Amino acid sequence: MQTVKEYVQRWYQSGLDPDEYICHKKQGNSVEIESAATGKRQTVLTFCTNDILGFAQEEAVKQVAIDAIHQYGTSNSATSVLSGRIDLHRQLENEISEFKHLPHTQLFLNAWMAMQGLMDAFCHLAMPVPNFEHTRETLILTDILNHGCIVSAIANAGTRSGKVFGHSPRVRVKAYRHCDVKDLSRKLGRYARPDDRIMVVSDAVFSMDGDIAPLPGMLEVMQNYDGSVLLMDEAHASGAIGSTGRGIYEYFGITPQHAIERGVVPLIMTTFSKFAASAGAAISSHVAELKPLLDISPTSIGTVSLPAPTTAAALESIRQVRQSPERVRTLQENTHYLRSRLAEQGFEAIGETNVVPVILPSEVDPKEFGRQMMDNYGIWISPIWFVAKPRLRITVNALHTTEEMDRLVDAMVAIRDLLYEPTISA
Repeated sequence: MQTVKEYVQRWYQSGLDPDEYICHKKQGNSVEIESAATGKRQTVLTFCTNDILGFAQEEAVKQVAIDAIHQYGTSNSATSVLSGRIDLHRQLENEISEFKHLPHTQLFLNAWMAMQGLMDAFCHLAMPVPNFEHTRETLILTDILNHGCIVSAIANAGTRSGKVFGHSPRVRVKAYRHCDVKDLSRKLGRYARPDDRIMVVSDAVFSMDGDIAPLPGMLEVMQNYDGSVLLMDEAHASGAIGSTGRGIYEYFGITPQHAIERGVVPLIMTTFSKFAASAGAAISSHVAELKPLLDISPTSIGTVSLPAPTTAAALESIRQVRQSPERVRTLQENTHYLRSRLAEQGFEAIGETNVVPVILPSEVDPKEFGRQMMDNYGIWISPIWFVAKPRLRITVNALHTTEEMDRLVDAMVAIRDLLYEPTISA
């Protein structure tokens, strides 16, 4: 542990450690927090929550979670495939399948597990089966800016979880340039072999850049590889894009059937921590045989199933989105308003979604910008300096008012005037 101790000490001395805040109370976008370093408590306006539709504090959502505890307790205390499956799981899977237009859905405890479970199931299948030999290699193409849960899963895709010395066919992983359909086509042409099982993996909305994957172009390329699989991680797309919040397919005016008709197998990962006021994830497919394979993947069979209150909260949130998509429209209106206001003031806000990354000059410390916003204006945003190019990561939600967004922009202008001179475009 000496290496760990020395590393963390140097890390702190270099000022790279994140500021830690403890939340005591939430009401709308007003949050009472405590600085872990100083113990100071204050109430701030948050622009860094992923509760994009505001359902986490919805009375109906809270009540179904409470009711689920009364009916099932706080934990199912078993894996789904053994004795941990409850009726709420089936209801939530059916709701997601209808929402995403893919009939077969499997739940997971979180997105990292869902991705690893999929890699295990797709690349390595499950157990030896009489008269079946698995010999085909897998080629995985991944966008270079994909989320960490994807990167982690594909980095370990070469060996089935729990079988370090297993002997499955080889898995080859290649990256393509961010949202670059031409580079995806080049890489497929260069690396795909006639008998490969091909999977392309991409965020639908990228969590640090706020932009959207070029789905139609990706499908146009992949239709040349019959049976290839396209996995879209819709963590930041569900509830945020598309006229009713269904995600990237709806955003482009198509459904997964469009992919199926072109010989491409669409998979969608849905997560519940952003639009569905909960935690957990799911993989949806039109291939019925994938679901039981996911259910006995090492990540599923070795982990407790999604707790009842968490499942109930996600289920109620998705039902509300489907029945009344007004909040989706409000979120999209708020996104447009804030991005317009930031552009008027000369900020470089990249992307196009409710994830609003504001790029800062290289000499400006995002942590200092964030602290000034917190200390002087009572506004909480996320400074990013350790996983991407320095920026402020702002998330808009459906509960923000125009007054709150104006307050944010005014504060950002004031802090900018203190810290640096804005670049004037010609």
